[in-house]
Amino acid sequence: MKTSKHIKTLLLSACSISGLVLANPAAAEVVVADPDAQVDHSGTLSILTKFGSQQLSPYFVDIAEKYQELHPDVSIELIQETDDSVKDKTKTLVATNSLPDIFFTWTGTWGGNFIRGDRAVDLTPVVGPDSEWGKTLTPAALDAFVYNDRNFGVPLYLDAKFMGYNKKIFADVGVEVPESFEELLVACDSIHEAGITPVSLGNKESWPVVHYLGQLLVYNVPVATLEKDFDPSTAEYSDPGYVASLQQFDEFRQRCTDGAPNGTSYETAVQAFSDERSAMYYQEILEFDESATEETTMKPEDFGFFKLPVPEGAKGDPDAIEGAPEGYMVSAASDNIPLAIDFLKFVTSQENGKILSASPYGQPSAVIGGSDETTMNPNVVAGMADIDKASYLMPWLDTVNHPRVAAAWLSGLQSLTGGSMAPEEVMSAVRDAASAARQ
Repeated sequence: MKTSKHIKTLLLSACSISGLVLANPAAAEVVVADPDAQVDHSGTLSILTKFGSQQLSPYFVDIAEKYQELHPDVSIELIQETDDSVKDKTKTLVATNSLPDIFFTWTGTWGGNFIRGDRAVDLTPVVGPDSEWGKTLTPAALDAFVYNDRNFGVPLYLDAKFMGYNKKIFADVGVEVPESFEELLVACDSIHEAGITPVSLGNKESWPVVHYLGQLLVYNVPVATLEKDFDPSTAEYSDPGYVASLQQFDEFRQRCTDGAPNGTSYETAVQAFSDERSAMYYQEILEFDESATEETTMKPEDFGFFKLPVPEGAKGDPDAIEGAPEGYMVSAASDNIPLAIDFLKFVTSQENGKILSASPYGQPSAVIGGSDETTMNPNVVAGMADIDKASYLMPWLDTVNHPRVAAAWLSGLQSLTGGSMAPEEVMSAVRDAASAARQ
């Protein structure tokens, strides 16, 4: 990875999730972006990214260098975090009132924390749906960052979860891509009998299992009920589909996984799949480019994917996919908001969107026209088509919910995965957390 003299890159270790400190003691009112403000292309611009992995970190480094070539008086400081560490790092920055000029955010309650605390700039005048910039972004992705009818975030890419599988192992064992959740369990039995781990699962970080449950929940619980329960003021968590989803995952855990998932890291599980020591791995679309390469044991031509299949008799939305756009906000405390906005416009150009969507990054850009299928992994192209066809994007449970409820899901699912809690006990803990959040 190359680094110019103007770019300071900080790679930080992984930490656990925790809640955000909300209120900004320095805020007197919401800061609204001025579409007519002059951009001062000088000074330092600090940026917190979620591109701290070895595969992704060069993207923002290269983008920053390109921007600085255009504006030599700008110095960019990158704080490059990983999917695990960005949560705790953000909490620390908020608690010390030192959020960078631009910072990564998920949608849902996680992003809403910054709005409630008056820590994010209202970007509606510059990136709202009627603005020239807003019209260059995928409407659904842009809308995901709307709070109280105002745009507070800029989507960078789309994401969703799929079950990656090894075509060669499936063919050798004689199993087909399952069309129902029950067929998936039967396929796991056959793969087990062949002496192969059906699905590699690492839940040491506690969030991987949350993603399984999110997809099962949107299959088993009506969307209107889910969205009511995301809101602490109306949450009940009484629909029987919740317990049914937990029971389904518990059976999946017993029939499809091996070892001790809670003692296995997420990266170890990924490696097991790439090394052909497992037949499947549940992954985000942005991981397609790293699961099978010419350097891994599993070759690109042997990689395939499918949606986690729908359980029989499910009463939710069979056409929904768990996933969400992810993006960036501008700090209300920034000394150079126009410069921060200008940089985000640069990042979300069609040219830079195509770079992000192509290998080796494989992150489907939220920019309209920000992809070139000829430079992309065909599986990423096919996954993007599935996202486009989805009736609903189920948000991540650990970011859409109130922090108390998110923590209950994380700890409860880890206990369920370890066999120390039953599905009914997990839901009881979630309901208790929702009640505490409401009070």
